[in-house]
Amino acid sequence: MLRLRARPAPGGGPRSRGRLGARPAAAARPRAAAAAAGLATRAVVAATMSSNDFRNGVTIEIDGAPWRVQEFLHVKPGKGSAFVRTKIKNLITGNQQDKTFRAGEKVQTASVFRSDGQYTYKEGDDYVFMDMETYEETRVPEDPAWAKYLKEGETAKIVKWNDKVIGVEPPKTVTLEVVDTEPGVKGNTKQGGDKPATTETGAVFTVPLFIQIGEKIVVDCESGKYLSRGE
Repeated sequence: MLRLRARPAPGGGPRSRGRLGARPAAAARPRAAAAAAGLATRAVVAATMSSNDFRNGVTIEIDGAPWRVQEFLHVKPGKGSAFVRTKIKNLITGNQQDKTFRAGEKVQTASVFRSDGQYTYKEGDDYVFMDMETYEETRVPEDPAWAKYLKEGETAKIVKWNDKVIGVEPPKTVTLEVVDTEPGVKGNTKQGGDKPATTETGAVFTVPLFIQIGEKIVVDCESGKYLSRGE
């Protein structure tokens, strides 16, 4: 009687070995998915910093808003725990407030980005800035807090938070021409005193009595104070 023998599976081994060999790949899939989930979880974790590392200009997030540290002071009292006393500024509203943090307290950082933009023209209530590398235009609603320092052609910092424009930061100083002011009284110009002067942006600054119409002045954009004559 003729007997038929089963042929071995391709590869020289029984088929069952092929099934066993596939198990590690199947088992790897849950591990790969778990690893991917772990990476995704880490990606959304907000960055934090210690209050001990505060520096002027650092941006932090408090109650869902970005704030900039204007001033800070580390205090270590004779009794009790150390703390950090700060003055912070809301980058959206411009409001400032004093706030105290525990020494070493973890604080969420704010992802605030700044890019250069040249003020090219005004349209309605919007100031139009151009990125001089990409030539992309950005429109920002006028805010007297910074608009008073900018004349056409001036370069400022466009501030973005969460991909949204939240403000404009003018240069540290600007040079503006005086278009209207009272003439200084002879005899008083060398003895001090000051007066208001309207500049080409429409903003009014306090200047010394010797400043005349047509002259240029240098203004500190942080304090809004006259610094010197301009060129």
